[in-house]
Amino acid sequence: MASLFKKKTVDDIIKEQTKELRGTQRQITRDRAALEKQEKQMEMEIKKMAKSGNREACKILAKQLVQLRKQKNRTYAVSSKVTSMSTQTKVMNSQMKMAGAMSATAKTMQVVNKKMDPQKTLQTMQDFQKENMKMGMTEDMINDTLDEIFDESGDEEESQDIVNQVLDEIGIEISGKMVRAPAAGNNLPSASPKRKTQISDDEIERQLRALGVD
Repeated sequence: MASLFKKKTVDDIIKEQTKELRGTQRQITRDRAALEKQEKQMEMEIKKMAKSGNREACKILAKQLVQLRKQKNRTYAVSSKVTSMSTQTKVMNSQMKMAGAMSATAKTMQVVNKKMDPQKTLQTMQDFQKENMKMGMTEDMINDTLDEIFDESGDEEESQDIVNQVLDEIGIEISGKMVRAPAAGNNLPSASPKRKTQISDDEIERQLRALGVD
């Protein structure tokens, strides 16, 4: 019972109009089909009268056929008009909905603009930019420190390799001298081996000092 007194919305009105236009379109189609049927019957009748030689009847039927065809062509024009009205109604409904959406959006924007403080927003953006720059500088410092650590570690490894190479060379040289020692020391006193060992140690220290290794 309450639905009888309910106020119709725009959508309800448009739905009713669309329904009526569809009904009108169907009726026009039925009328056109009936006219086409009459047209075929009249053409057959005219041919029959022509065969029988009744020229007067042919003229009368021909005039009726012309009027019938005109009436059929009008149905096409009316059908096109009904379709145009239905399209216009749908377009107007879409425009009204779009206008309503724009109105709601405008109200929402007004509320947001009232609550949003431009100065506070600007300050927040500036703070973000400043902290972002700090973070970038901190990251650069950490990366530089890590690069220095890895570079120093590489230098240490390279220095150790050089020292090991020198020590290997010294070991080879000492071994060579020890191989030649018996031939050169036949006429020397028995204390010569101790002196030879002392000289070899001095030689090692000299070569290490030449390389800058303490």
